[in-house]
Amino acid sequence: MRALDRLPVDDPGTPDLSSPTALLRWLAWQQRRVLGLGVLWGSVWMLAQAAVPAALGGGVNAASSHDRTQLAEWSLLVLALGATQAAAGILRHRMAVSNWIYAASRIQQLVARRAAHLGADLPRQVATGEVVAVTANDVERIGSAMDVCCRFAGAVVSFLTVAVVLLVKEPTLGAVVVVGVPVVALGVTPLIRPLERRERAQRARFGEATAIAADTVAGLRVLRGIGGEELFVERFHTASDEVRRAAVRSAKVRSLLDALQVALPGIFVVAVTWLGAHLALEGKLSVGALVAFYGYTAFLVLPLRTITETAQRWTSARVAAARTIALLLLERSLPEPSDGVELSSSAARGGELVDAASGFRARPGRMSAVVSAEPHDASALVDRLGRYLPGEVSLGRVSLTDVPTPRVREHVLVQDKDPALLAGTLRENLDVPGAGAVPLADALGAADADDIVDSLPQGLDTELPERGRSLSGGQRQRVALARSLYADPDVLLLDEPTSAVDAHTEARIAERLVALRRGRTTVVTTTSPLLLDRVDDVSLLVDGRVAASGTHRELLHGEPAYRRVVLRSEEES
Repeated sequence: MRALDRLPVDDPGTPDLSSPTALLRWLAWQQRRVLGLGVLWGSVWMLAQAAVPAALGGGVNAASSHDRTQLAEWSLLVLALGATQAAAGILRHRMAVSNWIYAASRIQQLVARRAAHLGADLPRQVATGEVVAVTANDVERIGSAMDVCCRFAGAVVSFLTVAVVLLVKEPTLGAVVVVGVPVVALGVTPLIRPLERRERAQRARFGEATAIAADTVAGLRVLRGIGGEELFVERFHTASDEVRRAAVRSAKVRSLLDALQVALPGIFVVAVTWLGAHLALEGKLSVGALVAFYGYTAFLVLPLRTITETAQRWTSARVAAARTIALLLLERSLPEPSDGVELSSSAARGGELVDAASGFRARPGRMSAVVSAEPHDASALVDRLGRYLPGEVSLGRVSLTDVPTPRVREHVLVQDKDPALLAGTLRENLDVPGAGAVPLADALGAADADDIVDSLPQGLDTELPERGRSLSGGQRQRVALARSLYADPDVLLLDEPTSAVDAHTEARIAERLVALRRGRTTVVTTTSPLLLDRVDDVSLLVDGRVAASGTHRELLHGEPAYRRVVLRSEEES
């Protein structure tokens, strides 16, 4: 189990995503050492059990002939086989658990790596609930498929061994077993395809229900504000009912499969026992041989059930692998340049930021504001400038399309209008790579967040729950702004950074923000006069295009459309 100390692995590898079976084969190859040890101990475990009937038969014959020496030898052999079975069983189980953990961990790493690669593209392409379902439900099923491999290998090896022994000792019974066991195993295969179809449908319904649940929880505060809880509860009830019906349909096939796993081997054991008893009555089998053959036949129930269980688990794993592949195949909406261009810090700081689609220009070292009656247009502009959406954007006459995304992220930082805080201490949430040029105290002061730190019981070392739920919306927004300022990027893009704070706080932030970012290119989307009056340049967007530019006061006096947006005025142009 010491190998588990190396998890997570440094590099989960490049999976084969051509098909669900190919992904499972690739996964098995990646953990071939642990899987091989599991197969070894699983085979020893099963073979030790398979040898017990022979030892018991020998002991019965020795007892019948009153040979105490042989009886003692056979008894010791049974004891040794029992000890071997116990030891091998422990080691097999340890390897089975290791295989489960290795497979689950690797798949989770692959999903996490893809999520990090996609970044902001992930929520645009797939529901959050689907990602949760893959990392929670599908990972477990794939791990279970690797878990059962150890017992499956032992089942195959022990069956072949017992079949050879039976054919050598009693060709008639051996032939029945060799032919009958595969027939019994094949008896459940017609149920595999229907089970796979129904589990695929169940998995799809489960993903939809999880997505609805995640959206409802995330928007619970808004739902309560508009009285929409009952509507979304009803939606979730409907989705949950669909999951239940799909699960029942899957369970019907699975229960039939489980019943056949017991019934068919049981019928087979009864038939072989009946045939062996007739051979014994005819004098063709000794009592000890009959005991051994009965033991062999009863033992074969275990390999048979293991083989059918493996088919069932791999069916579920194939469905899970297909959903995992769909997630791992997602790509960024913006492809990486084949021959990336470097963007120096001096060029980023001293260059003009230009968006061709809207005509917006942010002069270097100045704070620019974007005003739009349609918030979506302003947010789309910020996403283009930050290279989260396609568009022709240049910084210092260098097209950002030609710059590798990691280099863009080094120089340009985008803060969404709904920034996220993670579970952990406040200090950990503020600790961003490359920070330090701006003192943390200055960043907190500029965001008017120092009072938040003072109000927490352990200050910066206070633990925050998921998404910083213990803080109010305005507090979360100020902490996120402090984090962005502490990062001190060459270009900072802020999408509605003060929308959740009161006017007094906003006035303080406006004054301190301008002072702290002086000499750094900063773009703010807002309709707040308190912020607009402090910035250097303002651009008005109409239908996604820059319709007017100037200072806040110039536009306020000369642009009726600007006045309507900023002052919420109803005057006609």
